[in-house]
Amino acid sequence: MKKVAFHNLGCKVNAYETEAMLQQLESRGYEIVSFGETADVYVVNTCSVTNIADRKSRQMLHRAKKKNPDALVVAVGCYAQADPGRALADDAVDLVVGNDQKGRLAELIEERTNGVLDIGAVREYEELTISGSEEHTRAFLKIQDGCNQFCSYCLIPYVRGRVRSRREEEVVEEAARLSDKGFQEIVLTGIHLSSYGLDFGEAKMGEPLLHLIEKLAEIPGLARIRLGSLEPRIVTEEFAAALAENPKICPHFHLSLQSGCDETLKRMNRRYTTGEYYEKCEILRAHFEHPAITTDVIVGFPGETEEEFEATRQFLERVGFYEMHVFKFSRRKGTKADTMPDQVPEEVKAKRSAVLLEMTERHSREFRNFYEGKQGEILLETETVRNGKALYEGFTKEYVKGYAETKDHRPGQLVTVALGGEYGF
Repeated sequence: MKKVAFHNLGCKVNAYETEAMLQQLESRGYEIVSFGETADVYVVNTCSVTNIADRKSRQMLHRAKKKNPDALVVAVGCYAQADPGRALADDAVDLVVGNDQKGRLAELIEERTNGVLDIGAVREYEELTISGSEEHTRAFLKIQDGCNQFCSYCLIPYVRGRVRSRREEEVVEEAARLSDKGFQEIVLTGIHLSSYGLDFGEAKMGEPLLHLIEKLAEIPGLARIRLGSLEPRIVTEEFAAALAENPKICPHFHLSLQSGCDETLKRMNRRYTTGEYYEKCEILRAHFEHPAITTDVIVGFPGETEEEFEATRQFLERVGFYEMHVFKFSRRKGTKADTMPDQVPEEVKAKRSAVLLEMTERHSREFRNFYEGKQGEILLETETVRNGKALYEGFTKEYVKGYAETKDHRPGQLVTVALGGEYGF
């Protein structure tokens, strides 16, 4: 029996696809081993969202070949898709498999054949399925691929292609199977989740996603539906009201921002203003008592002056996010931003990043303090030790951490506990 080891890099979509590929090879008789073990085949599901992601992808490919020089090392995903010739020129890489060919991984490995399509010409969603998840308590469920936005800094439309949506009935069937296996929470994920279903017809943004959520909510054993990253423009009064009426929806919304300055947003080719973005946050807060709103922010975008960064800082203070993922701008060859003038020095990016990281730590603490002493239902996940006690930690629908003693409990259970207190957050 051949041994295969997987390593995943990047987003939750990649995590879902890695799980699907792992199960695909397992069903073909391969023995799955950890990436640190000696294997016959190593599969690295790569990422190319930043230069750092490229470097990590190369590092993991080289680590695999060093572990077993005779092994077949397969570069899969965005790094391979972006420049398959570059990947194949690397002595550590034996095969490249691009996006939308992951469903054929076993076949390509057995035939020792590369698989990279012109992703921009692909119009059909590639069917991948999972029967379980390494998360054990929540399952990520990919429902969409591709992006049509073409933000000036982003390589993703070039390596993931145009929007392609999974058929509703197939999503519901997989969610039901996962529920039958004991998963009480699913996380809907995609490259541009808000575009789900727009390739099916003339529907407005948000309508196909809402309809899908309604169908998923009918699954009896499913207790929670959590949404992945959303486009701010999807949030309307109607959209928020429909979500608020659904008791299974987690009031945890990741609304991608990238900058709190209108001039910077224009250069990024983002399709909203800060005023419109703030309105979307207020809509969510009007329909949910204390929703967790999280975001992404890029510092040091080309042309970002001290005044523009200060505008961003003030806007972020005004919104008050639960969490912010702060990124230093990374030049990506082939994007418009790569050739923009007034590139910001790395030391300036680092300074601005530090300011926002301090802010998000403070805002996150303030958000969690709202729940101090309150009762909250958590989905138990992993075992930990706090104040010398063995506990399970889990998260509320708002993704606030809580703890329950291990006695009479097990991962995957929904348990109501007092939040904060002696165990903190």
